[in-house]
This record gives sequence, structure tokens and C-alpha cells, in this order.
Amino acid sequence: MPLTPADPFAPLRRLSAALLPVALLALPLPAPAQTETGAGDLPVEEIQAFAEVFERIKRAYVEEVDDATLLRNAMRGMLSELDPHSTFLDAEAYRTLQESTQGEFGGVGIEVGKRDGQLTVVTPIDDTPASRAGLQAQDIILRIDDTPTEGLSLQEAVDLMRGDPGTEIRLTIMREGESAPLSVTIEREIIRTQSVKHELLAPGFGYLRISQFQTRTGDQVIEALETLRQAGASKGLVLDLRNNPGGVLQAAVDVADAFLDEGLIVYTEGRLPDSAMSFSAGRETAAPEVPLVVLINGGSASAAEIVAGALQDQRRGVVMGTESFGKGSVQQIMPLGEDEALKLTTALYFTPSGRSIQAQGIAPDVEVVRGRLEVAERSALRVREADLEGHLEGNGDGRRADELSSRLRDDYQLGEALNLLKALNVLSQRDAPVTESPAATE
Repeated sequence: MPLTPADPFAPLRRLSAALLPVALLALPLPAPAQTETGAGDLPVEEIQAFAEVFERIKRAYVEEVDDATLLRNAMRGMLSELDPHSTFLDAEAYRTLQESTQGEFGGVGIEVGKRDGQLTVVTPIDDTPASRAGLQAQDIILRIDDTPTEGLSLQEAVDLMRGDPGTEIRLTIMREGESAPLSVTIEREIIRTQSVKHELLAPGFGYLRISQFQTRTGDQVIEALETLRQAGASKGLVLDLRNNPGGVLQAAVDVADAFLDEGLIVYTEGRLPDSAMSFSAGRETAAPEVPLVVLINGGSASAAEIVAGALQDQRRGVVMGTESFGKGSVQQIMPLGEDEALKLTTALYFTPSGRSIQAQGIAPDVEVVRGRLEVAERSALRVREADLEGHLEGNGDGRRADELSSRLRDDYQLGEALNLLKALNVLSQRDAPVTESPAATE
């Protein structure tokens, strides 16, 4: 026997004001002859169906479910069907989001998302258990311990991967190029990320790595650039944005501004008036003249793509690597009370030339896939003049091997970026005007 109540609108009237504003509950029903509703009217039949589903779950579900749980599940469902990045943030998820933008959170140090319905690694964060365990961007997570990820929401998967520091988690992953799934065991720890690192790759050439865009990333980049300048990195700089999942929009603008002295950086478009924003570079810049190579890959997303796109469109640097992730949407955090929030996609990013990043990504100017530099591996087998006993010492300024960064040993893309900077440096010297010395007087 159907459980339809005598009054079909009784469940609707019993719903709390948390579901619908009180004013909406008092709306008159449409006249029977009315077949179309105005743009501002509520779809009464759909609301009635929702209320009936709510009522039937309350009556017939095998276990008792409280109203608050049902309403929160309804909110999660509404948002999850919009796009992969809109979501309802309960107290724990909201706190985690706030912690991650400040640079400290608990877990294994992995950024995940849903792609084609599968839980996918966007990027492992530098110097975290996930990166040390060898997880890679685009790895598909099939199981978390003994729990299959199929059917899990993104938040449920994240909750499973969290835990007390020192405890272990086993991930079963499928990786492109592998014939069978891989099992990776990772020990959880408190993740404290430093978003900016820097060093000299070689005399005159600097390296700047941004692993995530956090609140203070812009200031940290300015400090790092000054340190590199004092160390003599005037011939070229590599800006490494590989496996950078993004983060705070303003931080991305600040980083791009550090290399640009004018012009548009990024603009956004959406339905709300305040979602249409535009950001331009100021006149002051920390690195206005240094030749620049920007490294990206499939794990470079969101804010990282904003920086790469701005520098590419403004012809400030050469973008090298592989195509980026393609996450070009803006999420606005809307607090709900004191400890919950709504993360809602409200706009799309566009590069200065008007390119949409969403589902497109940034294509590099020079494509260099990940690999190893074979010549470097065989170099120990070669005999050179310097290896011969009794060889003559030269008077040049050749660099010792220990003057080169250890990062270059296994990072083919980084080695190619350095080679490109050296080539650009040589070309700039050739193009420089030649100053003739005055003729000698006899």
C-alpha cells in the first residue's frame, strides 16, 4: 500500500525553516489552469516530490535518520551534481580547508579530485608522505585500505585518508603504463608545507619552486627572489609550478606581479556582479629583467595555471613541460553559521588574451615530457682529457660538478629548462651592442 499522505503538502509544511525560508512556505499554490511559472517562481511539483521523498525516508528507511542528517545530505547532493569543486563543508571539512590555506593540516599530503567518476591524484604535495612514497599526478586510487573508492564522494574519500600521525594507510592505485594495480603503504603525519623553495641550479642560474599557493606565498616569493639576486642569479631563473594544485587566488596574482611590471594578469566572469574581477600588474616588480622558464605538467592546476598563463600571454617567459590540468573555475567560500560553509563555483578564470583555462589547460611553448637524461647516465663511461693521467690544467672558469644542483641529476625537464636559459643567455649576449675601444694613437 503506498505511503502517500492524505495531504500531499503536509511533509512540505513540516520541513524546518532550514530547508526553505518561511516566506516561501506561505506561497500560494498555482491555479489549476496555469501551466507555466515565472522566472522567479518555485517549481512546486519538484518541491512536493522532494518533501515526499524526505517523508518516506523518515517513515520507511531501515534505520532511523534524524532530520539534520537528511537535510545535510540533501545539500551535499545538490552541490555534488553541479561540478567536482562545489561542495558542502561541514565543521571538519571547513576547518581542514582553512588549515590548508595557512599551510598546516593532517593527512598524507595528497591533492585529489574526481575525473570521469574516478578518485584521481591531482598532485602529491612536496616533502610529504605521498610524494616520498612515489605517488604521481593522474594516479587513479582504486581502494583506500580495504574500501573501494567507487561510489565514494570526494569528502568521504578524504575522510578515509585522514588519521592520527604515525598510523599507516594502504592505497591501491592504477597508473598509466602499468599492467596491474600498485599497492602503496603510506604513514600519516602532520603536514606542514613550505610553499616556496629556492636554490642555485648553477652559477648565475636560480631555481624557484612553488608547491602550493597559500596566504603568504607572494611575500615568500619576493624574499626568495631577493636571496637569489644576492647570490648572483642574474642569468636566468626557472619557476617550477609542476604538481602545484593551486590555492589562494590573490597569491597567484602576487606571484605573477613579481615578474610583470604592467598588463593584465587574470580576469574572471560569472553571473554575480562581484564575480567579475580583473587583476593587473603594478609597476614595481622583483624580477623584471631575468630570463624566465616556467615548468608545468598535468598536476599544475588552478592558481598555478593563472601564473603560467599570464606569463605566457605577456611573453614574460617560456612555458615548458606538458599540458596543465585545466582547472579554471573560481570557488567562493560562503560561511553558513559559525563552523560550516558552502564552497560554490561562481566564475571562470581567463588569461590576459581571453583564453579559458577550464577543461583546456595551458599548453607549453616547449613540450618536454618527464624522463631521464640518458647522456648523463652514460657520462661516467666516457674518457675525457681531464681523466688522463698527467693532463694539463686549463685556465678557464669551468664549473665543478658540485657547483651544480643535485636536482638536475634525475630531473630531465629541469635540465632542459636550464639548457634553454643558457641558450637564451648566449643569444642575449650576441644581440647586445658591441662597444668598440678607441683607436690607439701612434
